[in-house]
Amino acid sequence: MVTGGYSGLGLATTLALTGAGARVIVPARRLPVAQEALNGVDGVHIVEMDLADLASVRRVADQVLRERVVIDVVIACAGVMACPEQRVGPGWERQFATNHFGHFALVNLLAPALNPAGARVVAVSSGAHRITGIRWDDVHFTMQPYDRWLAYGQSKTANVLFAAHLAEIGRERGILAFSLEPGLIITPLQRHIPRSEQIELGWIDEQGRPGPGFRTPDQGAATIVWAATSPLLADRSGVYCADGDVAPVTAADTPDTGARPGPSTRTRRTDSGSTRRASPNSPDGAGVTRHSGGDRPGRRASRAAAQGRSRKRPVRAPATITPGPGRSGTPRSRAARAGVRARRCGS
Repeated sequence: MVTGGYSGLGLATTLALTGAGARVIVPARRLPVAQEALNGVDGVHIVEMDLADLASVRRVADQVLRERVVIDVVIACAGVMACPEQRVGPGWERQFATNHFGHFALVNLLAPALNPAGARVVAVSSGAHRITGIRWDDVHFTMQPYDRWLAYGQSKTANVLFAAHLAEIGRERGILAFSLEPGLIITPLQRHIPRSEQIELGWIDEQGRPGPGFRTPDQGAATIVWAATSPLLADRSGVYCADGDVAPVTAADTPDTGARPGPSTRTRRTDSGSTRRASPNSPDGAGVTRHSGGDRPGRRASRAAAQGRSRKRPVRAPATITPGPGRSGTPRSRAARAGVRARRCGS
């Protein structure tokens, strides 16, 4: 199952998987768009679903369970980025509801259908998880003015934390979970960002061409398909992936690819099997398992998605980007740091 598997990264992922012989269920909020995009693609079953509508999510999960479908992989790829303030359900902020709540509910409802012989859940996060941790005191911006980038950033942090915890509790049931960032990619995800702002951010130039360091959707999908299929990850559930590899833990303010450690002093397992202690002074963030790199895509679908891709291509953020004005409770210095990282939100 690939949510959003009819557009952008999701479409590239669906095509790579079906090209390798997989059968893919594609939940779609925009059913006519999905039908047009996937017309003629063998092995695809489209179902109507809106991640921001939990009744819709339940209907899809119930259908899967009734039909006794066995799910080998769930790829949480659908999402919304930096949209204007919108409320869904019982007043939830739309980005958190769509990017996290919807996928959280979907995976939990599908749990009986997940293959106990190693089903995988892949949460597509973003480098934007470095913008902010989860704003526990005001997740839905009911007490402070809405900030679209903080809203997006916390939803991407939630994706990472969801996968990390699912890896822990799913181990006894044979369920593996991973999160990842696919890199900088121009897709319909940026539909809420005005063209002028994308130019200012360096995402595109005046002619609409992607900026330096940006990848194609096929190249971004390579890490997704690798996380979903590579046997090299069979004993590494919970890791955060990037660039077709297992990402390292990085310092809070580095622009490099990797997962930022959280503030908890709880120990975290390393690649050697020992433990390390996350810095209590680092900003709130992912705090996920760290492993050494070295893995490579090992299956035909991943090779197809990664064709022509430079695996270690550097991705760097420009020095000055401002995603939004400083907000109450959000010091300007923090907003500026978020702005530097906003360029990583191309995915």
